[in-house]
This record gives sequence, structure tokens and C-alpha cells, in this order.
Amino acid sequence: MGFIETRTPDTAPSAPQHTPDCFKPIPRPDLTYTPEVAAEMAPMYDRVKNVITPMEWPHYAPLIKAINDVKKQRNAVILAHNYMTPEIFHGVGDIVGDSLQLAKEAAVAEADVIVQAGVHFMAETSKLLNPDKTVLIPDMKAGCSLAASVTAEDVRMLREAYPGVPIVTYVNTSAAVKAECDICCTSSNAVKVVESLGAPRVLLIPDEYLAKYVQTQTDVEIIAWKGRCEVHERFTGEELEAFRAADPAVKIIAHPECPPDVIETADFTGSTAAMIDWVKTNRPPKVVLVTECSMSSNVAAETPDVEFVRPCNLCPHMKRISLENILDALLEMKHEVTVDPDVAVRARRAVERMVNLTN
Repeated sequence: MGFIETRTPDTAPSAPQHTPDCFKPIPRPDLTYTPEVAAEMAPMYDRVKNVITPMEWPHYAPLIKAINDVKKQRNAVILAHNYMTPEIFHGVGDIVGDSLQLAKEAAVAEADVIVQAGVHFMAETSKLLNPDKTVLIPDMKAGCSLAASVTAEDVRMLREAYPGVPIVTYVNTSAAVKAECDICCTSSNAVKVVESLGAPRVLLIPDEYLAKYVQTQTDVEIIAWKGRCEVHERFTGEELEAFRAADPAVKIIAHPECPPDVIETADFTGSTAAMIDWVKTNRPPKVVLVTECSMSSNVAAETPDVEFVRPCNLCPHMKRISLENILDALLEMKHEVTVDPDVAVRARRAVERMVNLTN
């Protein structure tokens, strides 16, 4: 699952010279929901009241306040993926978005500490682009079915089986896999990346359904791997047709990691960022976002005029990230992400090639 390691306070090295306060102990804050905390956090709750209930807020508010206070002390920034729950996404996320947005922002982050509110491959990517910064992940078990579906050895095997054919890897892979590939891509730029190589055939790994979707958008021959996202592969065209039969006016917006019959049923297909932009621009009265369902909650907080029908598939890995373990990670400076230097040099080249292309 990559080269992620844990560094706890007992085994942590002395603080880097350029960040002398990085590992300085911070007392655990009081998490009582006092009238003062309620008043201070009221403006934030007003922004998320459509997606976080009044019963939940007294638990979340002190945690959000504590995390935001500790961030300042650590000179830390939190990168929150679109699949984070609303209390994380809207409450403590400094930079939010899809994998491409987070990769780009990680490359120019000015903080000393980066906390990845997402899964392990995202944390590795942040470390690749910020080798001199401390990158933390709140839960070491926040993995990814796509990343687990292909290894560096698999890529070397593909090199032998398809000599001379460029290999594009989805960003949802370990640093070890990225190191064996020519360039990375995300769902938002996969077509552009594939066509930038100027080759008649391209290997696009590991997501089989993304590869099939890209094939419908380009004349380049796409060779796919058999990896799948355990969230998106569970959707079916039949269940979406049932939503449309119940209300013909509903708009169905799908992610390209979905099976072909889902994409054929959808009114629009795009990356998480493109899906969000479509909803904000078109403002349909009712919409189905065919992706991890926390994203619907995050978009709903900003588009209260849109009704979201939610065929809710949750990512068990993303849901390992919570306010509690984000706070613990910041307080204890634990679960530091590192990448083997030899792997990092080659993996960074593949990521930077993608970032430079999309810039």
C-alpha cells in the first residue's frame, strides 16, 4: 500500500531546523460545548445547518474549534477531499477539492505541516510534492481499493508485455506504482494526459471503468487494467433508471469510475470537481450525484435550492477520517507519511509531469 510509515512522539526525531516548533507539545484542549464556544461557532453552523443537525453540532463544534486553534500553533494546513463528511470538509478543511486540486495546492502549500483528510495515496502525493514538509494522515488504515489493485511489480510486468507503450497511472495508486509509470492522471484530466503522449496506444491503470470511459472520448487505443473502485462499481444503470422513472425531471450526474451502463444512463459524466461545477452552474431542482454520498452533503450546504436524491454508497476508507483523529494527529504529530527516496524521485516526476501539463 505504498511506503507510509508511522512516527510517534516517542520515536520522532528532533524538530527540523526550519520548523523549530513543529513537534512542540501542545496541551489537549477542553472539548466542552460552552455558551462561549456556541457563540463563537455560530457563524460556521449557519453555513452547514442544512447538512448537520442541531443534535450533532454540540459534539462537532468544540472539536472544530480545537483543530482550527491547533492548526495555527502548528502552522498546519488540512487538505480535505470532496468525500470527507461535512463537519470536516466545511469545518476544518483549508484546501478542499478533488485529487487534482489537492495535488496542485499541496505543491504550493506554505505551511510546515500538511494533514491529509483523505486516503493514503493522497498523503503520499502530498509528500512527493512537499518533500521538506511534515505530512500526516489521521488513520493509517485509510486505504483505497484501486491503489490495492495494482503493484509496482504488476507495472514492470506490463512494461515487458507492452514494450514501448506509455503507462498512465491514475493518481489513486501508491508511490511505488507511480514510480514505475510515465505520468499520472486524475478523472478530470485523464483524456488530456492520454492524448498529450502522442502515442497510438496507451496503458491506463488501474481503474477499468475510467479506462473504458476515456476510450469513448479519444481515438487513442486504451489498454485497461482490472482495478475498480469499491464505491462506484456498486452503482447500476437499473437503479438509476428507477430514480428517473419516479421523477423524469431528475438529473443524474455520474463519476467516470462508474460502470458503463451507469454512464450511459447519466445526463452528465465528470470528475468530482466537474460534477460540483455542473450542479452549481445548472441548479437543477433535483439531482442524483452518482459517487461517494458525502459529496452530496458538501454540495448541498452550498446549494440549498437543489434537492439531492442520494443512492448512498460510502467509502469505508474515507470514513476512517474523523475530527477526533485529525485532532489527535495534530496534537501528537503522529502517523507521518514518508516515501523511500529512490521511489520518491521517480514517482515525483510522474506527478509533476501531470501537474505541469494541467497548469
